[in-house]
Amino acid sequence: NHESTPGDGKPLVLQFDDNRLLSSLFGRHDEFLARIEKQLGVSLSSRGNRVAIVGPDQSAAAASRALNELYGRLKRGHAVDTGEVDAAVRLAVHDIGAGDVSDGSERGRVAIQTRRRLILARSAAQAAYVGALESYDLVFAQGPPGTGKTYLAVGVAVSMMLRGQVDRIILSRPAVEAGERLGFLPGDVREKVDPYLRPLYDALHDMLPAEVVAKKLESGEIEIAPLAFMRGRTLSNAFVILDEAQNCTVGQMKMFLTRLRENSRMVVTGDISQIDLPPGVTCGMND
Repeated sequence: NHESTPGDGKPLVLQFDDNRLLSSLFGRHDEFLARIEKQLGVSLSSRGNRVAIVGPDQSAAAASRALNELYGRLKRGHAVDTGEVDAAVRLAVHDIGAGDVSDGSERGRVAIQTRRRLILARSAAQAAYVGALESYDLVFAQGPPGTGKTYLAVGVAVSMMLRGQVDRIILSRPAVEAGERLGFLPGDVREKVDPYLRPLYDALHDMLPAEVVAKKLESGEIEIAPLAFMRGRTLSNAFVILDEAQNCTVGQMKMFLTRLRENSRMVVTGDISQIDLPPGVTCGMND
């Protein structure tokens, strides 16, 4: 695609070379263009295979960059939805603010390849997080719900297992919730802890076919267990994720971290604004 340079008061014009992709780029009834207009305070008008952008220089540049990135995604055979549009705008604003003046058409998004889907970082912070997960043996991720702390960690774990970099994935959470104890729940030990671990199962099923998840759970290649079951373990050649770590005590956190052995990686995720530990008990993640 080509881009004209605006002069004083002139629109920034993008031209795309594959008309077949434009309905997916613009969205139904141009909803994606309208979304970009609203978020960036610009005006977008399409005619044929051209899009004219009118607005403040930085906003117009961000809109151009977002559209170029979305078009590149479509050319590579990937779908575009409202989440991808929002992500492209967010990343474009960050890059323009950071002084990156390229048009974004060749910019590669940080991606995680799993069996069922390609997972893309949707913000600069998520991109940095995925980079840390790929690079470091131990990563702590603290942030509010919905920011991808657990989901991206599971994605990197699955990707590394598929590439043969680790033999096992171990997912764990402390079984602590406000107002209810395990003893009050019906069933055996697994049935008691499953409600606490359900978000981890959900993430796995997003990335692997159900039959593969079931097979790997049965063989032990993927293990989902409450934190209490980690005591005494030696975890080698594994990708280990401790979720909801704000509900660990100091002793539990020390126990967990000292499980790390050769060729293993650990990720500790949590939100320290949502601690459900009893009063007077120190949060292990804070410590």
